[in-house]
Amino acid sequence: MAPPGRSCVVGEHERHLCTLCLVSVLTNVSSLCRLLIHPLLPRLQGARLPYGSLSFCGRLTIRTNVYIDGFNLYYRAVRGTPYRWLDLGKLAGLLLPRQQVNRIRYFTALVKNRPNDPTQAQRQQAFLRVLTTVPSLTIHYGSFLEGTKRRPLAHPSPSLPQIVEIVDTEEKGSDVNLATYLLLDGFERDYDQAVVISNDSDLTLPIQMVRDKLGMRVGVIDPSARRSFGLASAATWYRHLRQGVLKISQFPDTLHDARGPITKPASW
Repeated sequence: MAPPGRSCVVGEHERHLCTLCLVSVLTNVSSLCRLLIHPLLPRLQGARLPYGSLSFCGRLTIRTNVYIDGFNLYYRAVRGTPYRWLDLGKLAGLLLPRQQVNRIRYFTALVKNRPNDPTQAQRQQAFLRVLTTVPSLTIHYGSFLEGTKRRPLAHPSPSLPQIVEIVDTEEKGSDVNLATYLLLDGFERDYDQAVVISNDSDLTLPIQMVRDKLGMRVGVIDPSARRSFGLASAATWYRHLRQGVLKISQFPDTLHDARGPITKPASW
């Protein structure tokens, strides 16, 4: 300290040290806030907060897992469109631009060729193979059952039998597998937020349990045009999947993996 009556002169060296200290403090404010707030994240993320409410003290990166109901996405959004060669990694990045996509789980079942569609199994195999090139994506299989069943005609006619035999196909297991991994990953704190791409109302309860019992955020992206009120009420947030993002989330027509080229099916 300077003696009374004399001014204190700060040299250039001291000013430089003060500046470096100030810069260091300001640079670490965001990291300090993250450290202090991190234990509260599960509780905060389970609440119905507006999107982006956790952006104070600098932007927080939300680890997000994406759970995709493959058949639901196909039949509700891409069947009959030119967007079937869908890059799910790119799609997730575009749908969740401010988040860290931790992993993508894709749920499906293997189909068989049918008389009216003799190459559908080959098309599916090409798509599943190209999905293996997406980092952090895993494929989980249910089963696809096919058999015959007897059903009454919707509009009976005296000239026709009342009961007819039909070919019945049913995909089994994808919804159960998706719900299981959604809950398991939540219990293990594998994500800060989960996003489910489906409009299957059977997923309402597991989504609600993750939100209310585990205190974690769950978003739903609905691939159908109609609103699922059950899913919308269970989720932390809910929105529809738009055709525009599907259009710009396509794989190149040809890619390569360790086995060689993978080519988009001609009919797609």
